[in-house]
Amino acid sequence: MNMQTQSVMAPPAPRSIQEMKLPVVMMRDILLKTIFRKNMDMASEISAAICLPIPVTQQLIDMARDQKLLEATGTLNANNGNEMGYQLTDAGKARALDALSQSEYFGAMPVPLEVYRDQIERQSIKNISITRDQLTNAMGHLVLPGELLDHLGPAVSAGRSILMYGPPGNGKSSISNGIRDALGDKVYVPRAIEYSGQVITVYDPMVHSKAEEQKDDPNALRRNANRYDTRYVRCERPTVVTGGELTLNMLDLVYNPNAKTYQAPLQLKSTGGIFIVDDLGRQSESPQALINRWIVPLEESKDILALQSGEKFEVPFDTLVIFSTNFHPNEIFDKAALRRIFFKIKIDGPDQENFLKIFAMVARNKGVPLEESALIHLLKVKYPTIDNVYANYQPVFLIDQMIAICEFEGIPYQMTPELIDRAWANMFVKDEVIVK
Repeated sequence: MNMQTQSVMAPPAPRSIQEMKLPVVMMRDILLKTIFRKNMDMASEISAAICLPIPVTQQLIDMARDQKLLEATGTLNANNGNEMGYQLTDAGKARALDALSQSEYFGAMPVPLEVYRDQIERQSIKNISITRDQLTNAMGHLVLPGELLDHLGPAVSAGRSILMYGPPGNGKSSISNGIRDALGDKVYVPRAIEYSGQVITVYDPMVHSKAEEQKDDPNALRRNANRYDTRYVRCERPTVVTGGELTLNMLDLVYNPNAKTYQAPLQLKSTGGIFIVDDLGRQSESPQALINRWIVPLEESKDILALQSGEKFEVPFDTLVIFSTNFHPNEIFDKAALRRIFFKIKIDGPDQENFLKIFAMVARNKGVPLEESALIHLLKVKYPTIDNVYANYQPVFLIDQMIAICEFEGIPYQMTPELIDRAWANMFVKDEVIVK
């Protein structure tokens, strides 16, 4: 997407306490807890810590002063542009400690869920339009049949669920990652959101890749210090990848009883991006149970979460879900579940021509010279033993095996029929009876 689209997507910084749409007591308490925990006294420092513009931070400071919870120190700090310093009064310290006993959360002000909904609309995954060139470039390291892109392109552009199925080792995971790379633009992820007075942390450095900040031009007439709401982090579109470890409770809010805050579940962290369920059918939960959990989000673009109190609430569901499995869909789903997955794409192994392209590309990248006699031996002698069934993983496996043998034998990287045989022997395990 172009820069114009990105600037439209940016959440505007709040200009007053009223625009924050948060409970006033909650904002005041987070201010006091942050000052207490971080031992800050300058409005500019406090502003950066709670991620609000200085004028709004000053409004909160003034409110706390009116309530005799903060007081001016009476000294101007020359190192900070002659800023007035502030400190907690005894009543302010008592209030901060009381607030910390109710919730340990301090720092960035949360974004109300209702406000976050607007931002999700601005940066929706459904607004993405992927061209064939973008998808081809993102998949440039893969050798794929042209008709596969014919199916993938519309699926990604629609922002609807995708099921990729087929034999193992043919790049379903790599294709999923290529789709992620094709998205290319940036979104704004809230550090935390607020619902019903509860704080739910969303931004997670393990999931979200922070984008490089755009540098301000020092000669510009107007500085862009507050060009967007810094309660959000500008990130690459998120990608959450789960495999056999996925369980249903990983899709629920996680409550921290010590901090008395919540952590967003995986699908909420992936908002505006991709959620990849890899190796479907290998989880402890049945594929049918997992799909049943996704039915409402996939069909209605909303999810239902629950607080500790049992109160349930709706959150937007704006995620491209990619299921990947080595099983045939009819083996693991009923027809109703399959109907709810919008695109079903079969990923087969390469034909002989594409296999040779992959083999040659891998050999070149790894510095192994191609040898015609070895290739003929591979294609005419070895592959007929497995009915000429090719898989995308095999070139990397065979060439890495030959490299390991060459390094062990102390000879230059090379490719011979004998090395092919030795590499091949490690690719499959023979069926045999073990006598105990």
